[in-house]
Amino acid sequence: MKTAVPCYYHLDVEVGPERVGQVGRILAAHLRHWDLDNLVEPVRRGAELLLRAIDAHARNKHTSIEMWWNGQHLITALGGEDPELRPEADLRSCLADIAAMSDGWGCCATATGSTIIWFSQRARAGQRVPLVPLAPDPALRTGLKVPRDQPVTVLAGPAPAHRATLEGSR
Repeated sequence: MKTAVPCYYHLDVEVGPERVGQVGRILAAHLRHWDLDNLVEPVRRGAELLLRAIDAHARNKHTSIEMWWNGQHLITALGGEDPELRPEADLRSCLADIAAMSDGWGCCATATGSTIIWFSQRARAGQRVPLVPLAPDPALRTGLKVPRDQPVTVLAGPAPAHRATLEGSR
């Protein structure tokens, strides 16, 4: 049995208008490297929407972007370090677009008060997934010993009459 190779990517960026497109191209390159070409556009579009919203509403523009691929889902998360950025107020229209184009999404606050917004894309059937073979699990087997007190010919019984006739004619 083979399973997908789990992949992870992390990028720290200072968000600005000129960096939005550049970050989208970087994420697209990593997705292509992972053979996830069909997820490039939705991930790139979602990340660029969030980066533009962070650029427009956040005072602290430092953002971390992470992508996790587990073989079935790609999760993209953006974490801003501005505790004053409120997703429910500042990013409402952006989050509505993210919800419409992703399979799942959410946001949460960290212990420092910053916000993490994530969205996921599911791999579609028939999509090429990088595979690796799994090492076989060791199994305990108890072998049963077959009693061999008598030779196999004796256990099989006497040969039928027509077989004896054929053997005698040889």
